[in-house]
Amino acid sequence: MALRSEAKKDIVAICASHKEEPSPLMIILEEIQRKYGYIPIEAQELVSEETGIPLVEIYGVVTFYNFFSLTPKGKYVVGVCLGTACYVKNSQAVLDEFEKLLGIRPGETSDDGLFTIEALRCIGACALAPAVSINGKVYPMVQPGQVAGIIAECRAKEEA
Repeated sequence: MALRSEAKKDIVAICASHKEEPSPLMIILEEIQRKYGYIPIEAQELVSEETGIPLVEIYGVVTFYNFFSLTPKGKYVVGVCLGTACYVKNSQAVLDEFEKLLGIRPGETSDDGLFTIEALRCIGACALAPAVSINGKVYPMVQPGQVAGIIAECRAKEEA
């Protein structure tokens, strides 16, 4: 995928706005991720050209931190907590139900671009186990039978 000229200009401007920072890489990548929803390899190459930071280092940062993504995410990012408290309360079955109903696995995005599933280690909502987070909204004590309704709620927002 080639970056459009507008995206190239934006990324060059982002890099330029942080050139005086002592360690600008995380700030630059965070801005690109926030603006575009992911950081494709073409964007990483441009950041490397503009900052002089080796591409391998940039790629290493993007792939190390789970909040950065190499591919576009869906409009609704469904994070199913698999931390200990959630896992013992059957969060794996909740994740399995999301996978079955959406036809995707963790890290994938639905064909319609609406949903991305993420298997999370802990979202800090142990008292609400098993917990699911969708774009920052936490759904407490989710059971597999509730998953279809949660998906329908998101789809209804699209139709409104």
